[in-house]
Amino acid sequence: MRREQTLADRISGSALWRSVVRHGYPDTQRNQALIIASNVFLHIHPVKIKRYATKVTYTFCLGGLSFFMFLVLVMTGVLLMFYYVPSTDLAYQSMKDIEGSVTFGQLMRNMHRWAAQGMVIAVFLHMGRVFYTGSYKPPREFNWVIGVLLLVVTFLLSFTGYLLPWDQLAYWAVTVGANIGGATPIIGPQVSRVLLGDFQIGQNTLIRFYTLHVIFLPLVAAFLMAVHFWRIRKDGGISGPL
Repeated sequence: MRREQTLADRISGSALWRSVVRHGYPDTQRNQALIIASNVFLHIHPVKIKRYATKVTYTFCLGGLSFFMFLVLVMTGVLLMFYYVPSTDLAYQSMKDIEGSVTFGQLMRNMHRWAAQGMVIAVFLHMGRVFYTGSYKPPREFNWVIGVLLLVVTFLLSFTGYLLPWDQLAYWAVTVGANIGGATPIIGPQVSRVLLGDFQIGQNTLIRFYTLHVIFLPLVAAFLMAVHFWRIRKDGGISGPL
């Protein structure tokens, strides 16, 4: 006797479903590997995980926490961009409006600030964990370099975002940073000019830092993280204990 098709059977048997889900339930190891390799979201996770990698106390999930903080920064940053005005005349007032007039504006800004500070701490601790467990050694030395670049990008994201409120604390912090860059041998004046966009901090500086903070640096960070995760897969997953 032919079994009547259920709604779930009709959905799973439709052309639309098969175009999205290429394979059925992965009942063998080969099918499990195939479904992961063919899915852009699952491909980042290895088919098999070594036993020591499942211990939270080995990695403390610091890399995952860093990535999570980055996602929080992206989401809250996009929401803040709806109200922030990158102008020397309106930037500070727009930040006060976000805090006092926008629904959940204070929470959004605080989440963005806390996530930024948390990401710096998590990335720094992650680098320390990798160093003290010897995870930078061959064949992972290239991924260590990528990690160092990500640490630099994290610092640059924090530095460029520091100016955007356009208050006294931000103004003098960027002044100190520009003076440090200007003290670079030979190319010091050029470095300071690139940072400020002028001979002094002003509208050009704010626009330059805003563009770096919301477009250029996040794209660089996303690209480096993709390469970083890919190299972890290609190097055999998380490195073992010393």
